[in-house]
Amino acid sequence: MALFDQPLTDLVEYRPPVTDPPDFDEFWAHTLDEARAAAWAPRLERVEHPLRTVDVVDLRFAGFGGHEVSAWLLRPAGVSGPLPTVVEFNGYGGGRGLPHEHLPWVGAGYAHVFMDTRGQGALWGSGGDTADPVGHGTSVPGFVTRGLQDPHDHYYRRVFTDGARLVETVRELPGIDPDQVVVTGTSQGGGIALAVAGLTPGLLAAMPDVPFGCHWRWAVEHTDEDPYAEVRRYLQVHRDRVEQVFGTLGYLDGVAFARRAQAPALFSVGLMDAVCPPSTVFAAHNAWAGPASIEVYPFNGHEGGGGHHLQVQARFLDTVVTW
Repeated sequence: MALFDQPLTDLVEYRPPVTDPPDFDEFWAHTLDEARAAAWAPRLERVEHPLRTVDVVDLRFAGFGGHEVSAWLLRPAGVSGPLPTVVEFNGYGGGRGLPHEHLPWVGAGYAHVFMDTRGQGALWGSGGDTADPVGHGTSVPGFVTRGLQDPHDHYYRRVFTDGARLVETVRELPGIDPDQVVVTGTSQGGGIALAVAGLTPGLLAAMPDVPFGCHWRWAVEHTDEDPYAEVRRYLQVHRDRVEQVFGTLGYLDGVAFARRAQAPALFSVGLMDAVCPPSTVFAAHNAWAGPASIEVYPFNGHEGGGGHHLQVQARFLDTVVTW
């Protein structure tokens, strides 16, 4: 995909008129209060694994509705002191996979928590373990249109709540520095990280990479790629639900969460990204309430910076983490 979006000079100033639902804050405060009321003590089980320099823990915690959600907790072996922690969320369709697939951050000395995304884990990768026990109305294959009729029923209300509850859970675990928790993820994972940053005060930093779920209407109208195209296919059939659909998605828009996020942030964007158009990423970056920078990859698509970007992230964290 060649360049197709606005010129970079326009993108850096791009602030679209994305309007938050008037009860956005009340909606999410009530959602999180309900989840906390249904919470139970997390379960941690040490996992025997060939990784001799890494301690591997299977973490099960209470997410949305008190539903059990799984995550991997990895720590450098033999290190007992409170560690800065990177909490990571996964891309669309993938699960938490296997522990040895998540080594870079623990190799850099951090504790690393990788969340399983409920109901996903069978599209690519090494699988997942977390079910989504909630049903939904009519939908297109995929996850984006599950519960489009009402924001209370939408799939991402549950996923974003899982992410926020994971951060709250991790902060209370032994060996974790509660004041030095970072959230990150790529694509869908970047969108979850962005939402969690807007919902969770006191994060040390956020690193949303090529985030999905920002500036929904623009994205649906300007890319043919999934997952945004799921909404377009839904509306091709449900022609009378346009305002209802985008009303629901207003409660899930990364731009709205960005307006509430105070932690220092490092974004990434590929200017040839047809999956998450650059204008959608810049819309969230430019709305970020706290300090934010963005790493631009001019000739890359949805892969963004790939492995190169992890080096940029590590240098960024060196400026905020205290060891």
